[in-house]
Formats: sequence, structure tokens, C-alpha cells
Amino acid sequence: MYEWMKVLHLVSLISWFAVLFYLPRLFVYHAERVHNEGFVEVVRVMEHKLYKYIGVPAFWATFISGTILIVITHAFSSGGWIHAKLLVVGWLIFYFFYLGRTVKFLAHHAPDKSGKFYRYLNEVPTLFMLIIVILAVVKPF
Repeated sequence: MYEWMKVLHLVSLISWFAVLFYLPRLFVYHAERVHNEGFVEVVRVMEHKLYKYIGVPAFWATFISGTILIVITHAFSSGGWIHAKLLVVGWLIFYFFYLGRTVKFLAHHAPDKSGKFYRYLNEVPTLFMLIIVILAVVKPF
């Protein structure tokens, strides 16, 4: 069961990160082409579907399979790295729900932030991913 749970966790994690990487890019397009109503309407649909139909299921599959892996492997007794990793994962979850809040806001309002802001926002998951992978593979403490 452990190997199959790892497979589920990795596949769902990759799907979730695809959303985390692409959704802020859609926000950039949305913010930078706010005066092109036809384009903005298409992007709004893409933002909604990406978050709701791919992001949310991928998040839950990642969360549930990760929790099961922690239980199966007794990871909490394996050192401080798991606590640090879960702290960063918590920030990543907060980031994901912030993206969801932004999708809902942009569905009814013009962007209140610039395309440049969303470009910077697009870099956040890369930093989190780097830290999480280092903690999970190297287990520095």
C-alpha cells in the first residue's frame, strides 16, 4: 500500500503544482488585458475551471495521501525535518486558498493588482517547492 500511496501523492502533487504555477500566469493575462472584455471573459472561465476542477481535487488528493503517508511511515518520529516541511506545506496551502480567493474576486471585479504583482506571485510556489523537496530528500535535521 505504501508504494501506491506514494504514487497517488506524487501524481496529485504534480497536478496541484501545475495549477499553482499556471493560475497566477492567468492572473497576469487578466490584469494586463483588462480592457479587452472578450479576452477577460475567456480568462475568467479558465481561472475558475482550473481552480475548481483541477486545483481543488488535486489539493485534496495531495493532502489526504500525504496524511496517510505520514501515518504509515510514523514520520513524526523521524526528526524535525517533517515539522519544518509541514510548516512550509501550511504556507503553500494558505497560498493556494489565496489564489482561490483571487479567482472569486476576479470573477466579479477588475484586478486590483498589477500584472507585475502577479508575476512575482507566480514565483512563490517555486520557492516553496524547493524548500519542501530539500526537507523531504535531505532531511537536514
